[in-house]
Amino acid sequence: MTPAVTAAVLIAAVTHAGWNAIAHRITDKLVGFALISGGGLLIGLALLPFVPVPAAAAWPYLLGSAALHIAYYALLMRSFELGDFGQAYPIARGSAPLVVTVLAALFAHEVPDGPAAAGIVLSCAGLTGVALWGLRGRPPHWAAIGAALATGLSIAVYTVVDGLGVRASGSSLGYVAWLMTVQGTVIPAYALWRWRGSAAARLRPHAAVGLVGAAMSVTAYGLVLWAQTRAALAPVAALRESSILVGAAIGAVFFKERFGAPRIAAAVLMVAGIGLMLRAG
Repeated sequence: MTPAVTAAVLIAAVTHAGWNAIAHRITDKLVGFALISGGGLLIGLALLPFVPVPAAAAWPYLLGSAALHIAYYALLMRSFELGDFGQAYPIARGSAPLVVTVLAALFAHEVPDGPAAAGIVLSCAGLTGVALWGLRGRPPHWAAIGAALATGLSIAVYTVVDGLGVRASGSSLGYVAWLMTVQGTVIPAYALWRWRGSAAARLRPHAAVGLVGAAMSVTAYGLVLWAQTRAALAPVAALRESSILVGAAIGAVFFKERFGAPRIAAAVLMVAGIGLMLRAG
């Protein structure tokens, strides 16, 4: 993995944790996700006149990814409703790279070598295992964990679908713009239908921060898609999950969720795993 790709994925990790924190902070999760998804739609529409239309071979992947992203948003909303940010986020993000590794080997013929595979397993094990212990000494919230694991599965599937799609598209920016445009219609449309006459009153207090979250979301995923055209899918997916460290810090500072010794140990495991991945890549 080149320094440019590594830097892009790390920037994506920080911006991804940021927009997830914004979505979690807005009490009404549908409001938060309607603004973030709708903002992504507006950004996509603004980009369309200036970017190439993806090649025909990319469209089955793009449309499939749009459906998967809508499912991902729904599952992530549910995870944030049920669990703390510091628990739901690491499970969802940390479980995805292991599944990506398997799917990339099956469908993209990218089989990681020994050090890369060890790094992926090590970083993911540390990050997901600690979350199962719960927060502040509480036992695990199994419904929240189940929703977060389902979110992680959706992340893994759309990561591989988009990795294949963006490589077939001929333009990573064109693929991002069209993906945001297609997927960004459903959640805002559902929210408007559900709220009917009260949509403006619900959205207005959070509009500014929600649109900032949308810009961060588009930036984060655009960088990841570009990176997937320059490097193998599994290491990119695993390095992207350094966002969990940012998420843990956000949870501790802004949501007053305890960091604790288990998460420090998880951070050490993650650094060791990333070091193996970067050395192998």
